[in-house]
Amino acid sequence: MDIFSLVTGRAGPSGFGSASTAEQVTEGIDASNRTVIITGGASGIGLETARVLALRNAHVIIAARNMEAANEAKELILKNHQSARVDVMKLDLSSVKSVREFVDKFLSLDLPLNILINNAGVMFCPYQLSEDGIEMQFATNHLGHFLLTNLLLDKMKETAKATGIEGRIVNLASIAHIHTYRNGIMFENLNDKKSYSDKRAYGQSKLANILHARELSRRLQAEGANITANAVHPGLIMTNLMRHSAISTRIFKAFTYYLWKNVPQGAATTCYVALDPRLKGVSGKYFADCNEMETTAFGRNEELAMELWDFSNKLVNSASKP
Repeated sequence: MDIFSLVTGRAGPSGFGSASTAEQVTEGIDASNRTVIITGGASGIGLETARVLALRNAHVIIAARNMEAANEAKELILKNHQSARVDVMKLDLSSVKSVREFVDKFLSLDLPLNILINNAGVMFCPYQLSEDGIEMQFATNHLGHFLLTNLLLDKMKETAKATGIEGRIVNLASIAHIHTYRNGIMFENLNDKKSYSDKRAYGQSKLANILHARELSRRLQAEGANITANAVHPGLIMTNLMRHSAISTRIFKAFTYYLWKNVPQGAATTCYVALDPRLKGVSGKYFADCNEMETTAFGRNEELAMELWDFSNKLVNSASKP
């Protein structure tokens, strides 16, 4: 979408645009036969995504690190939609152990899984390593979701085969993927504190979200699985995600107020890609303002996507060793 469309909210080819809300893009869709996991569904656009999908009758599982906030989110949804099906489960994406425990618990419930929305993340945080010794933004935004997705894939394939309903995986990326390190992904110096930039590290993790969806899509299509994988940019939204740079972000917003969205608008593209029937079979793409968009050259680099996949596997396997 061009700047004019972004500012005015003019609809694109999908019939929706930057001003569209999550409720608007899902109007008339019945998701009562869908089970959805949403990471980070306790606040911000994750909560709005959970609320709207529950409104469309999906069984929503909010996966969150803060269980108090997750339970409050559940109560908020039920207060406005008493028949909503909402459950909460503990998940810390920065921890390989927590991801594995979450998946084990979910699988023990013997529920179907139609849609996985990899929404949670951290942004612009000071340099720190996860408990597995991995740079925190990369560990939380990409690696945790990479492992979560891989561990849930068999359940999604099983569900798609048994129901005939296409499975969908949605990665929350960002336009910030354009501002990454020189070579895209710092495979050799991922944890280097000296070269760390909170903004570029965030951009790197969002580029990884796009490349993950691209390579995952290629693999799913190669085996004929009835599952799509896409990445989305939700837009510029003021949420708790920006708590590490609140002052500078507010100053930036004061000069670019016409580019920002509210939370219902920010959740629209996620809900559109997760539920819209017109996107059946559409996979490996990048969406913004509910329309397909082009990424940077890094985001379209198939070799980089495959290298990231192998690199991520090695990190996960290393972190999983006792």
